[in-house]
Amino acid sequence: MDSGPRSRKTIALASLLGVERVVMMSGCPGGPGDANANWVTTCWPPETQKILRYQWEEVLIPYWRDLVAYSGGLGVGKLCLELHGHQNVYSVSTFFRLRDAVGETVGINFDPSHLLWMGADPLAAIAALGSAIYHVHAKDTRLEPEALALDGRIEIRPAEDFTHRAWNYVTLGRGHDETWWRRFCQALTAIGYEDVLSIEHEDLALPPIDGVKQSVALLRRVMPGAAA
Repeated sequence: MDSGPRSRKTIALASLLGVERVVMMSGCPGGPGDANANWVTTCWPPETQKILRYQWEEVLIPYWRDLVAYSGGLGVGKLCLELHGHQNVYSVSTFFRLRDAVGETVGINFDPSHLLWMGADPLAAIAALGSAIYHVHAKDTRLEPEALALDGRIEIRPAEDFTHRAWNYVTLGRGHDETWWRRFCQALTAIGYEDVLSIEHEDLALPPIDGVKQSVALLRRVMPGAAA
């Protein structure tokens, strides 16, 4: 949690620019005495529970209460957390744990790609999060069956090694088809979200300009009001 000064500077800049939303992540402290972030992903060994209690009760919640107060004082009313691996807030339930403790300034930057590789259902998550979704990323993930069958979803190979990984971030439509993305847009409409879909291109097998063009074309076909 050493990004406090940078986060405050970003929020201060947003205030000066009249921007009401800042997209960020929750952070992930180390365990007691640790120098590096410690993302706990299992309930065993029992020490993991001590680490989680320390992270949440002694670091994360106090940090976010303070940052929410700071943000509110500058008129920035929405801090949009991305549900991302290696963060304490990475799922619907961990998000609500933090929000219940610090208030509704904290909302979601909804990026389906991370939930997909973690095994969650983004469409179910949208329904559960509802009005807590303040911003949306349009980004796809492709699960790679052969590597997935052997290694599962916990993937530590670098993103550049996309031919061997169990999952990869890909251009819209290369992981999930147009039918899925149409349902994604419909799910957002159902909760009243009528705002930005921010394309985030991280497909290392396709040049960014080509990937963004393909993503824009797909979204135009599947957004509400488009011809089926």
